[in-house]
Amino acid sequence: MIATGSATNRADLARTLGLPPSTITGKITQLLRAGLVEERGSGDPTGGRRPRVLHLRDDAGVMLAADLGRSHARLALLSMSGTIVDARTIPIDIGAGPDGVLALVAEALRALVAAHGDPVVRGVGMCLPGPVDTARGMVESPASMPGWHRFDVVGWLEEEFDAVAVVDNDANMMGLGEHATLDRRAAGSRVRVGSLLFLKAGASVGCGIVINGHVYRGATALAGDIAHVRVAAAAQMPCNCGNTGCLETIVGANGIVAGLRSSGAPVRDLPEVVRLAHDGDPRATTRLRQAGRTVGDTLAAVVNFFNPEVVVIGGMLSTVEPFVAAVRSQLYESCHPLATTAIRIQQSEAGVDAGVLGIGQLCLRKALARLY
Repeated sequence: MIATGSATNRADLARTLGLPPSTITGKITQLLRAGLVEERGSGDPTGGRRPRVLHLRDDAGVMLAADLGRSHARLALLSMSGTIVDARTIPIDIGAGPDGVLALVAEALRALVAAHGDPVVRGVGMCLPGPVDTARGMVESPASMPGWHRFDVVGWLEEEFDAVAVVDNDANMMGLGEHATLDRRAAGSRVRVGSLLFLKAGASVGCGIVINGHVYRGATALAGDIAHVRVAAAAQMPCNCGNTGCLETIVGANGIVAGLRSSGAPVRDLPEVVRLAHDGDPRATTRLRQAGRTVGDTLAAVVNFFNPEVVVIGGMLSTVEPFVAAVRSQLYESCHPLATTAIRIQQSEAGVDAGVLGIGQLCLRKALARLY
């Protein structure tokens, strides 16, 4: 709460958490002694003297975050307040297996730390493009990640960096990162986002569900996995999960590229498709508009069931306006009218950093819990 600005002083914390001032004072004293927070300046008075403002100390250490995709990884060094100090993107091949990929990512993360004077690393977080058993810190039966099944990613990271580590699904963390971005922007106001649905549309498709700042994962961490919902448009197309007719087969990168190739477009991957769409190529624009309608129709069932305040569209395809417009229009067309009366449907504000911001938040919570 201090990190996001949703509580800026002891009175705020007591009021928001419903705890007595003495309990709040005890917790803050622990954080002050640990060198994690400081009180400085003064806030707005509420009838008495001006309260001292609480801040997480930026010199208390850093968090490291990595958002792994199929062909690239977004890496970031974050302050203890959860803001990005530095970030970069490196090429990877997730299909090469965990040992080589993790070694490459770890080397790049250490370079980030060295570039900023080797501060203390308090925690490391990683989000992955597959189902994640968060209790054990490993990927569970991923469809497109050979060699990753039940690999102990958390154990590997903790041993490599001698710090707490967390691992989660990428769509979940993009949702959490987007929520943190919107929450930080709304700090100081009474208009906060309570429920958010994040649509990740890129190499694969998925959803993250965030309620009051916490990810809803479901009983086996599969909540929001719309990639393997069967859709009529996919007919009997085989999916790498073993089923047929999954949404992913026509709106994932492989399906989109294959569809365009069959129409004569010489594309190799999704970034090329996106570039063609940005250039106004009618074949790419039409194909992505069709994908957007199919995604929107599937997502409508989730919106009707979950009834979120905000739907955020992120991932590579969120930069293509025809795709975004098709998702939005299909949601309004297919959802119950009451589900869309006050809904906000928007493109991601966090952009490419949504995943690292989200896993950074999760890592920060675990690091603080362990420290005090």
